[in-house]
Amino acid sequence: MNDTAATIQFALISHTNNGKTTLARTLVGVDVGEVRDAAHVTVLAEEHTLLKTAEGDTLQLWDTPGFGDSVRLLRRLAMAGNPIGWFLREVFDRYRDKPFWLSQQALRTARDSADVVLYLVNSSELPRDAGYLPAEMKILEWLGKPVVVLLNQMGPPRPANEEAAEQARWKAHLDQYPIVRDVLALDAFARCWVHERVFYEAVGKLLDESKQAGYARLLALWQANNQDRFHEAMRVAAVQLAAAARDSEPIALADTGFLQSAMKAVGLAKSADQQRQEKAMAVLVERLNAGIGETTRVLLKLHRLDPGEAARINARVRENFKVRAPVDKAQAGLLGAVVSGAATGLSADLMAGGLTFGAGALLGGVVGALTAAGAAWGFNTSTERNKTTVEFADEFLHTLLLGSVLRYLAVAHFGRGRGDFVEGEAPAFWQTEVEAAAAPHANELAGLWSALRQEDDSGKAGERLRQLLTAVATHALSRLYPTKVDPELHGR
Repeated sequence: MNDTAATIQFALISHTNNGKTTLARTLVGVDVGEVRDAAHVTVLAEEHTLLKTAEGDTLQLWDTPGFGDSVRLLRRLAMAGNPIGWFLREVFDRYRDKPFWLSQQALRTARDSADVVLYLVNSSELPRDAGYLPAEMKILEWLGKPVVVLLNQMGPPRPANEEAAEQARWKAHLDQYPIVRDVLALDAFARCWVHERVFYEAVGKLLDESKQAGYARLLALWQANNQDRFHEAMRVAAVQLAAAARDSEPIALADTGFLQSAMKAVGLAKSADQQRQEKAMAVLVERLNAGIGETTRVLLKLHRLDPGEAARINARVRENFKVRAPVDKAQAGLLGAVVSGAATGLSADLMAGGLTFGAGALLGGVVGALTAAGAAWGFNTSTERNKTTVEFADEFLHTLLLGSVLRYLAVAHFGRGRGDFVEGEAPAFWQTEVEAAAAPHANELAGLWSALRQEDDSGKAGERLRQLLTAVATHALSRLYPTKVDPELHGR
């Protein structure tokens, strides 16, 4: 261990039932503590390690019991000049009035342990309606520690200007309290790691000079971990996209026997040809759907989330993904199920040989939506060595790329919340931002799909696709969070 290693502690404090443990789960990345919609769920201060460097620096988070009767607690503090008297009153309160005793424990933890106090507020209410706020601000002043106010319960992600306006409203109200050094948005449900980067940088400025070097090492570790995770997510998504671009399925040979001749004689042969082509298309779509599902599960694991939530994540993406194709509304909805990875459970009917019942009807509808959009949009057909195959068209692959970025955003905004709870992670406005981020690369992508079909998994086109996908995702994050995205994400 380094002799200059720093131990840095944050105390997470709020009025009771404002979501401290929920946010602690998001910051720690695992389901710590108990979360219920009730007052004083956290009964003791709980310590969690957020980061630890090889040099021995540690960053710890204290999740404390919430403040209850803040006004009464403030009056008690006014009489707290005698430490022995304070201790005797605490023992008495523990048995006579446990909620009040828990509030005192929160205060003691912050006073004894914290370098910075993180004070959580419910952003869904107006600052002037938070009647407990004046008393609790005076309590925090008594502590004499720098305070950063975190806005929680902000709802689903919104455009940057709307979130900034809410942050500014709270900041203007809290300017009257000198103890508050900053006001930041950090929602427990729908936040991106970009928010956390802003949080860690802002809090670092408030630490004592003696701990700055250690904190710099901790922040560098946090940034490296998140950059590695981001680039691994882009690699995984690019591999899936490249596999879709290279994939093809042969169309079964026509039956030239007596039955086929009879069908041709009565004008049914064309229908049989179309059925064989659609069967090949369906097999191609089925493999695509399986690949998207597996990629989503890998992304969830990367973010330390339950991979069993893949279907729910993809369903959320589908709800807000609009297919920009010349198909009617019903067909576009079916097509969106494939692009988002939400077309699950298709194999049974397909393997039974039919596209008419149950899940097979959905798959048949998806194929119909693709073909209705025109051969140039949905599928290409090619003939090599007297064998006709189908493959995905360039325009469809471009739409798949947009879906991949939207899926990444959905996973990256999946705050721990109440365990694996899902809270609107894929708002519709994301698609507009992702499309704008991808637009400058349209010409290069058009040539890239063709290059991918002509090389194996280790070729240069696959690496270029990863770089392009990374650039689009980084640009999308920059559009969603202006001035907040780490410029180093553009590297590698």
